[in-house]
Amino acid sequence: METKDDYRSNDEFDAPWKDILEAYFPEFLEFFLQEAFDGIDWERGFEFLDKELSRITRAASIGDRRMDKLVKVWRRDGVELWVLIHIEIQGDRKTNFAEGMYVYQYRAYDLYQVPVVGLAILADEEDGWRPSEFSYTLWGTRQSYQFTAIKLLDYSEYALEQSTNPFAIVTLAHRQAKKTKHRTGDRYQEKRRLIRRLYQQGYSRQQVIDLFRFIDGVLHLPEELDDRLFSEIVIFEENQKMPYISSVERIGEKRGVKKGEATMLTRMLQRRFGTVPDWANEKIAKADLPSLEEWSLRFVDASSLDDVFSDKG
Repeated sequence: METKDDYRSNDEFDAPWKDILEAYFPEFLEFFLQEAFDGIDWERGFEFLDKELSRITRAASIGDRRMDKLVKVWRRDGVELWVLIHIEIQGDRKTNFAEGMYVYQYRAYDLYQVPVVGLAILADEEDGWRPSEFSYTLWGTRQSYQFTAIKLLDYSEYALEQSTNPFAIVTLAHRQAKKTKHRTGDRYQEKRRLIRRLYQQGYSRQQVIDLFRFIDGVLHLPEELDDRLFSEIVIFEENQKMPYISSVERIGEKRGVKKGEATMLTRMLQRRFGTVPDWANEKIAKADLPSLEEWSLRFVDASSLDDVFSDKG
């Protein structure tokens, strides 16, 4: 069973992954599940089924499903189907993970009578943990559910460096975030290298901005190093004559707004609850602006820190 500490350790990855997946869903499938990408009629579009997913998960209690996505697509032969995606960023082995995939698959089918394709992205660091099936056998009855599990550790760094798919950069950034967690100097160099690569891969202006946000979201640095890196980026853009500098400056302005929101929230918490514990300070420091604004609203009626930061809202 996951604890609140488990949730806190993964907060830094949730929002960046959610945002980049929603912004580049076709590229996501092309990178992680080519067979599905080839079989979908992309001209008909796709739809994120947040309300349906909420109905499916409401009565279940297996694990933390914050990163799940349910997406409606159409096959090239006109058949509607749903793709159930779970991004597992927990570093520890979860004994009920495959069971959770099974539960949500059969609940989706039971409620809506549509084919459900299961895809799990395993972004943890445990090489031997590779769940891909849930099954049981009893008295002549056998139940088995198999789903596709993609392990980020399996991608070679060379292949990731050569790919122009945005999720190659996403995978590299995530792996470096795990690898350099306690090595600030190395993290600075890797973050700098990945950002510079954005301008060398032929990405569009918007892709550069979105991938910059992902890299910035998962590869946290102390403020003084982040400011130094930001200055380097501005100079690099000027030398390359890239048309993205104004957008990067707006990101810098947003950081200033975020910093002010974080400071205000911390002061409010101190005034009502006294000393703010380290876990809450870390959560605030790593949060995006929408989360800070949401927590500030919750503060009005909160009777404890848990009420402010509860994942249930």
